[in-house]
Amino acid sequence: MDPVHRPVLLEEVISLLAPDQAAERPSRAQILVDATLGEGGHSDCFLQRFPDLTVVGVDADPVMLSRARARLASHGERVEYENAWFDDYFAHCDIEPDRVLLDLGISMYHFSLSGRGFSFKSDEPLDMRLDPSNGTSADDLVNGLDESKLADLIYQLSEERLSRRIASAICRERGTSPIRTAKQLADLIWRTSPPSYRYGRIHPATRTFQALRIAVNGELDRVRRVIPEVLSRLRSAGRLGIISFHSLEDRVVKHMFRDAAADGQFRVITKKPVVPSDEESASNPAARSAKFRVIERSERSAA
Repeated sequence: MDPVHRPVLLEEVISLLAPDQAAERPSRAQILVDATLGEGGHSDCFLQRFPDLTVVGVDADPVMLSRARARLASHGERVEYENAWFDDYFAHCDIEPDRVLLDLGISMYHFSLSGRGFSFKSDEPLDMRLDPSNGTSADDLVNGLDESKLADLIYQLSEERLSRRIASAICRERGTSPIRTAKQLADLIWRTSPPSYRYGRIHPATRTFQALRIAVNGELDRVRRVIPEVLSRLRSAGRLGIISFHSLEDRVVKHMFRDAAADGQFRVITKKPVVPSDEESASNPAARSAKFRVIERSERSAA
């Protein structure tokens, strides 16, 4: 299998989430839960560099799990696979991990090969579901929400200042014919936007697509649910690292890490988020907005 996605902040993630080499744990291998496994790029490097590490790979998308299995096949029984959303997994598992990684970005596979309408450049069905079994698609939201609710959704989940103009244009358009593809929606937003928006730093549909994807997959709510679940399960000196890609996600992570550290049971390792180098941003534009934060359970707080 030829991977499509390049893992972001790879060396930084490995450095900050490396197994505790000083720990005396003769009875078991240390466990990393890669809770957003994707194509397995981060996990592959961890497994290569740390021969005693075992990985539990979790992903909501069965297609991604299949791709990861192919990539990680050489590591054999050192990898376990779970087809689940990360918050659902940690709500029901009985594992006590040493390290947990959450990469909240969307894989380049989804943008370029999934056929689910994640990219505004594609003439694909307006779907955006990471878990294909989930009932609600972006099509449902775009063609079903009333104008006020659609405008609120776009604004609240992307801070798009033209949310009401965009929602109005969508409702006028769908009154004539449903909006079924990503390209239809992107072209409509382009036509609706003023010239200053059309030729800005990002495509004028970027924020609306972000809002729809977050809503369809419940992304922010899942992050809010998973952090306390993970922290309650971490072993002594265990670490949780989260890579976020937009300010709404990063704000949630920052505040929840800060609150968790307030009583001394945890400490925030990254006082400021770790961000890509100029070299990485230039070679992998998808990494440009990444921010990585890490929190650690204090030794004295373990049961």
